[in-house]
Amino acid sequence: MMQHVIIIGNGVSGVTAARHIRKQSDCRISIISSETEYFFSRTALMYIYMGHMKYEHIKPYEDDFWEKNNIELVFDRVTSIDFDNRALALGKGRFTYYDSLILALGSKPNKFGWPGQDLDGVGGLFSYQDLEKMEKHTKDIKRGVIVGGGLIGVEMAEMLLSRGIEVTFLVREDAFWANVLPIQESELISRHMRKHHVDLRFGDELQEIISNENGKAKAILTKSGETIECGWVGLTAGVSPNIDFVKDTALETQRGIMVNLKLETNIPNVYAIGDCAQFHEPVAGRRAMEQVWYTGKIMGEVVAKTITGTPTEYNPGNWYNSAKFFDIEYQTYGWVFAKLREGEADFYWEHKDGEKCIHFVFNKETRQFIGVNTFGIRLRHKVFDKWLTDKVSIEHILEHLKDANFDPEFYNQHEEEIINKFNTEQNTQLKVKKKNWKRILEALKTI
Repeated sequence: MMQHVIIIGNGVSGVTAARHIRKQSDCRISIISSETEYFFSRTALMYIYMGHMKYEHIKPYEDDFWEKNNIELVFDRVTSIDFDNRALALGKGRFTYYDSLILALGSKPNKFGWPGQDLDGVGGLFSYQDLEKMEKHTKDIKRGVIVGGGLIGVEMAEMLLSRGIEVTFLVREDAFWANVLPIQESELISRHMRKHHVDLRFGDELQEIISNENGKAKAILTKSGETIECGWVGLTAGVSPNIDFVKDTALETQRGIMVNLKLETNIPNVYAIGDCAQFHEPVAGRRAMEQVWYTGKIMGEVVAKTITGTPTEYNPGNWYNSAKFFDIEYQTYGWVFAKLREGEADFYWEHKDGEKCIHFVFNKETRQFIGVNTFGIRLRHKVFDKWLTDKVSIEHILEHLKDANFDPEFYNQHEEEIINKFNTEQNTQLKVKKKNWKRILEALKTI
């Protein structure tokens, strides 16, 4: 009998798993999702709201792709799982059975029991339904309040401002994204947000969301006692794994669904990938939960190999991430923590315009490069990835920094200024070498 692989969740991890299983097997594949019928690019939701794109533009595959590749799409909700009998109960009163089950359940916005958090006019920005709710409840409003300082909150602020809606941004900490960014980068982004007319409030928290007579948010009360009138409250204080309906089952869970490096759970033939997966023993130097787009994609590829007969362990390589803060692009490679760890040193350069910077972290004794943050300057991912793998020194990177610059040629180049500042601070005599295309091409080939 043909094996039936069921995937719950049609985000990037679940869809990647389906595509790679299909490449390696003729088994029956079903993807179940109650969010949307078709896979879409979640990071592009904001551009629909801003009028730059339509929903059909953010679907990476044509609608007939799934039938052509014999991947069954089931637009329904899984209400319960009988692991003993390998059976799923669906929301429309149906049952279906699996041989292998992949849980790609994703995340949900955090809520912390705030009074009024379930009112109309209150929402996050993760699912397509969140976008629909925001579209419905932000019509003709004057102000929105965003709670929580992170990337999703910045996206929501840009969305609201694009429609002329004023934005107040409540951040509990004393600096923006303070648990991730060093203070220099945090201050740079804070200035940039205020330049875009965001009313940024540090050191204050949401106390209560106040309702009007129709059950819709009309204001918030902060812990400092201030009442702020608004027609929308965005809850962007992080996300957590969307695993409530499997918590009281035989499946081992903590914050997420517990897995080994092959993405296997404690139940045979059941796997977890993407935002909902939590590793018992993470890859050395990585976190137990890795909730970003590219790690979900890698997990999908890994679990596909295991299911199709080639057991494979998750190994995502060197950490990296990227994002956009209004007009400023952000990239990070390796590890740059909010506070330097023992044995680390750093070097920070900021352009006089206050909207470009580069922040290196390296070993104080060995001089080995550990990580970099950059804002407003594009770097080549594969070049930095190779430098991390080769464990080169901070001096080597600075001398060959032009090899990693990915800005268009008509952009201003800042390598000379960066290295001059480093020489002054570190008492060195480094010189920026000319861009070496042979070295760049070698880096691109080997990664």
